Amino acid sequence: MEVLQRTANRGSISTGSYEVGNSVKLEDANSEWFYRASPTAGNRRTYTFSFWVKRTEIGTVNASGNQFVIGQGQHGRMYFGGDYFQYRFDDGHDCRNVSRQFRDTSAWYHFVVAVDTNQSSASNRVKLYVNGESLAVDDHDGGSFPDIQDEGAFFSTSYLTLGTAPFGGSYNVGDGDYDMSGYLAEFCAVDGQQLTPTDFGEFDSDSGIWKPINVSGINFGNQGFYLNFATAGDLGDDKSGNGKDLTENNLAAADQSTDTPTNNFATGNPLMPLKANTILTNGATNFKNVGTAGWAGFASSIAVQSGKWYVEFTAAGATTMCGVGNVNDFLNSIYYGNWNTSIGFYGTAGLLFIDGSTSGAGPNNTWTGLAYGDGDIVGIALDKDNGCVYMSKNGTFANSGDPTSGASKTGGVELTKGNSDYSASDYFYIGASQDINNGILQANYGGYTTDTPSSAASDANGYGTFEYAPPTGYYALCTKNLAEYG
Repeated sequence: MEVLQRTANRGSISTGSYEVGNSVKLEDANSEWFYRASPTAGNRRTYTFSFWVKRTEIGTVNASGNQFVIGQGQHGRMYFGGDYFQYRFDDGHDCRNVSRQFRDTSAWYHFVVAVDTNQSSASNRVKLYVNGESLAVDDHDGGSFPDIQDEGAFFSTSYLTLGTAPFGGSYNVGDGDYDMSGYLAEFCAVDGQQLTPTDFGEFDSDSGIWKPINVSGINFGNQGFYLNFATAGDLGDDKSGNGKDLTENNLAAADQSTDTPTNNFATGNPLMPLKANTILTNGATNFKNVGTAGWAGFASSIAVQSGKWYVEFTAAGATTMCGVGNVNDFLNSIYYGNWNTSIGFYGTAGLLFIDGSTSGAGPNNTWTGLAYGDGDIVGIALDKDNGCVYMSKNGTFANSGDPTSGASKTGGVELTKGNSDYSASDYFYIGASQDINNGILQANYGGYTTDTPSSAASDANGYGTFEYAPPTGYYALCTKNLAEYG
């Protein structure tokens, strides 16, 4: 089961003093990328790129089947093709790893591409790393390592793009057939040095997880740049001191995210089976059922065994079902509450669904719901410690629910109601379902949402950005909180 659990966060949490504050969300369907039209040439023989990426769409998501992280001119390429990481120095000099696919959309990956064609050994001229470890170059697509003292496409004067490829026209404009979907953080381009992963990260001494370190001491060279995406109104702002800003294309302040390599937030999980003709976009937070008939749904990328957690959804019509379910029994083609390990809160009349039918299933076998419809904010407060879930509309909890009531479970719904075999050790996710052609259902797990909250409320630890404040004792689904409460 492809879900993020506390014991398997896969390089996504830091316990050290350095924290990454922001990332940028990129969506291929929106043609979102950065560019620099007229770069100045740097050292085309020796350079290093380092970046953190959290993928949100995998496989063939655009016309080319390739998702570009960065491109320059006709032949400078770093991209995911077939979910493998691939690098092209120039025409005929591809250095690819085709033994490992990067399909974990719950994790942040750190990639380093370090180049020095002055090296006498061909294999030392291009070094690839992921999460601090060497990534073998096991394919050249008919080419080879660069020749000694070759000058490649990167750090040339050709058009530069971040998040797509410059394949339009005469390779002087971003091309939507090559866009990536995901989050990028801590993007470093170092001119004139072949660095190692330890210049950008380290293994945590307690957990063994690879994590970012402060890169402010790196000499980025004359034409290098560093993007930390910390300035919402200028996401392409270069923090290296070189003034090599990138221009935003279809990006705005709303595309800044707090989902980062040091605090990884839940999103919708594209790896849990999605029904055909459904789409999960915009940082895996927007869901739409565009099929021919029936219901479809998605689940969170983080499942929890303990703790108290809060999530919001912006409904797309009354035929929306928000709820919780056991991690082992997700069904993509029906709605929450229609399988016996899930509970769903239905927009129409605010009904509660368990085992496929309406139910008066509060702790006292009563239920007074709140009908909701298009644009309403549905809150889910999951109390896994006491085995109960509470549901709200625009800040008011249904059934006079009190999520802070603990063992009394006032106005909540016991998880045993959805599954007579419920165990406190079961992992549960939080997600939603939608009937056919009902608009965009928006999930807000706290790290990123397309529905900008007006109040920007956070949990007691300061994590997450929500429309309504999480109830006292409830937290956003992120790895920082999981480490403390999960």
